[in-house]
Amino acid sequence: MKTVSFHTLGCRLNLSETGSIADGFVSRGYEIVEFGKPSDVTFLNTCTVTDGADSSCRNLIRKARKNSPEGQVVVAGCYAQMEADKIKQMKDVDLILGTSEKYKVFDYLDEESTTITKIEKNNDFWGASTTEADSHTRAFLKIQDGCNYICSFCIIPAARGRSRTISIADAKREAKRLVQSGFNEIVLTGVNIGEYESTSGHKLSDLVSEIVSVDGLKRLRFSSVEPNTISVDLLEILKQSGIYQDHFHIPLQSGDDLILKSMRRKYTTSQYLDVLTMVKEYFPESSIGADIILGYPDESKKSFEKTYEFVKKSDLTHFHVFPYSKRKGTTAARLSGHLQGHIKKERVKRMVKLGEDKLKKFAYNLIGSNQSVLFEREKNGYFEGYSSNYIKVLTKSDVDLSNKVMNVKIVESIGGKTFGVVEH
Repeated sequence: MKTVSFHTLGCRLNLSETGSIADGFVSRGYEIVEFGKPSDVTFLNTCTVTDGADSSCRNLIRKARKNSPEGQVVVAGCYAQMEADKIKQMKDVDLILGTSEKYKVFDYLDEESTTITKIEKNNDFWGASTTEADSHTRAFLKIQDGCNYICSFCIIPAARGRSRTISIADAKREAKRLVQSGFNEIVLTGVNIGEYESTSGHKLSDLVSEIVSVDGLKRLRFSSVEPNTISVDLLEILKQSGIYQDHFHIPLQSGDDLILKSMRRKYTTSQYLDVLTMVKEYFPESSIGADIILGYPDESKKSFEKTYEFVKKSDLTHFHVFPYSKRKGTTAARLSGHLQGHIKKERVKRMVKLGEDKLKKFAYNLIGSNQSVLFEREKNGYFEGYSSNYIKVLTKSDVDLSNKVMNVKIVESIGGKTFGVVEH
């Protein structure tokens, strides 16, 4: 039996796509082995959102070749789409596939060539979701791909193309399959899922209404939603569902209106706060995450402090902090005033610390409360799982809690770890 290993970099959208591709390998008789072990095929699903992601991709390529000197190394996804020539120069790769061509990997595996490169424009929507071949307890269901926004710093529209979507009927059919496969929670994912209506002609809330009607589905989340696409109509549907979890990820990027304008974001800081207030009205116990970019061109010390104070006073609890990365072909790359690396590094360090403190405080305030937790695995003597508001909870148990949704009383939160006791 042939073997295949996978490594996925980047977003949850990539995870869903790797899941579908893994299922294709399994259906063709491949056995999935852990990445790092020798395999006949190593499939790397890549990301190119930052310089760090690019560097990680190159390191993984070298590692894949070292681990499987006789196997085929496939580099696919966003980094492959944007930097195929650089990858080809490494001479450690057998197959380079863009963001659309990666689904056709089976058409090219048997071709004999030094390095095969397949990069095409992204026009079609390729469905993807977590499969039973994965080890996840949460299923990622792709409902949208690409983006029509032109944010100055972002390379993803160039890598993935314009926005396109799954049909509501296909999304519901896939959700049913996931539930029947044993998944209790589904995460709806995409590059910009708030674009669903403008792209498909159907409201995102209508899709959600169909998904939550699937028998057996216990929990639903969004991966990320742009603030300007969150509506009262959508929040009402999510609240009425009874299964949408108390967690939102709403990208911010900056707490300075001048920077937001330069970034070509579609909201002001005031409008962003209004969205947070609206979310809290419907989901008062919710945690809220955000992407934050620091060190954008001409971000002054005053501008950084504005962002720092803005997020400090806000209801944000989960920070995804990135130093600005210059992406070739973007508007921001042509701006003057690019900051030195050590300045960006120091600002990121401060913001990460603030995020850690806010998250610890949020978790501490849960002590004494009962939380619904979906447990994933046992590690170091504790079962680990995530609460509705996306706090990792650890608990002891004599029975296997893997992939079970349990009512847990939070008893302690210390040192960044939250502990609970299962309530029977």
